[in-house]
Amino acid sequence: MQINLSERTLHVKEGEVAFQQNRKEHHSIIISITDELGKRIGLGECSPVAGISCDADSYIRMSDVAQLINEALQSEDYTKHLAPYPALLFALESALYDYQQNPLLYDTPFAHSQAGIPSYAVVNVEGYEGMLQRSKRLILKGYRHLKLCVREGGEDDLMRVVCTLRSRLSEDTLKLSIDALGALGIEGANKLVKELKPYGIHQIEQPIKQYQWKDTAELCRMAREEGTAPIALDEELIGVNALEEKRILLDTIRPQFIVIKPMLHGGITGAIEWANEAMKRNIGVVVSATQEGNIGLRNVALLAARIFGSRCTETQGLGTGPLYRDDTEMDIEMQGNKLWRSLVED
Repeated sequence: MQINLSERTLHVKEGEVAFQQNRKEHHSIIISITDELGKRIGLGECSPVAGISCDADSYIRMSDVAQLINEALQSEDYTKHLAPYPALLFALESALYDYQQNPLLYDTPFAHSQAGIPSYAVVNVEGYEGMLQRSKRLILKGYRHLKLCVREGGEDDLMRVVCTLRSRLSEDTLKLSIDALGALGIEGANKLVKELKPYGIHQIEQPIKQYQWKDTAELCRMAREEGTAPIALDEELIGVNALEEKRILLDTIRPQFIVIKPMLHGGITGAIEWANEAMKRNIGVVVSATQEGNIGLRNVALLAARIFGSRCTETQGLGTGPLYRDDTEMDIEMQGNKLWRSLVED
């Protein structure tokens, strides 16, 4: 078995908007594993998110990445060794499982091309007209669940878009989620969750910055007891690696949902831990990509299919679509609002 590393720079398609709006390029490290004959191959993608990932500055030199991998594979448990480096852990786990065709990821209806995974699409533009027009385009493509991103100062435009969409499409026809990206203050978040109450919002993701557990817990209590918009945690999960820490966070804040992003939240191992602990507490789970290319997106989808199994009927965060114009061709494709793995031989 030989492990190879390569750097990739992908370029955002004209008219598409990346997770971080002003970024037109996406840098990643690809791990590929081959056998002695160079035939079997496993692929993983390491794509930390600048300014968000806890390990964003850890992969500047390829020699450092190689050393981290070598040390991890020589340790008793490489997943624990790489826990502080979730993007690299996700890439290495994915490549190893792909190389082995490990049934943990490769024995599900999705992996066997027997089922697609329903996915929402992200509306990550600002201004009423921009948000509304992008929402319309995505609905025409077949999406039945949209996640609208809002930044500080954009609450009024968001509410106008929500009102317009809801005046035409009911909750049964179109689900709406909100991602506040941790940009709101507690007063703004309180106001927004109350204003959204009549519109049947599926969830509002990370309304305030992480580490404000008391205020976030209060927003979750309001959702439970007063029927305001349900709260989902996302950035709050970053850097919480120990199992006991995960339990304490969930028991203290008691969110309605968590959004698990393996590139940010502990790779495959960490994501499964988060999902198991959330499900024990009847907390909803959404598995989501960040800004990965097709290699990373395929591996996030395989993980989502494993976590939910035959229950993978709720929408997941996999509807990024063909974001980059020079991406690697992979065995996945969007058909309507579902991500499918292209037909593979059992």
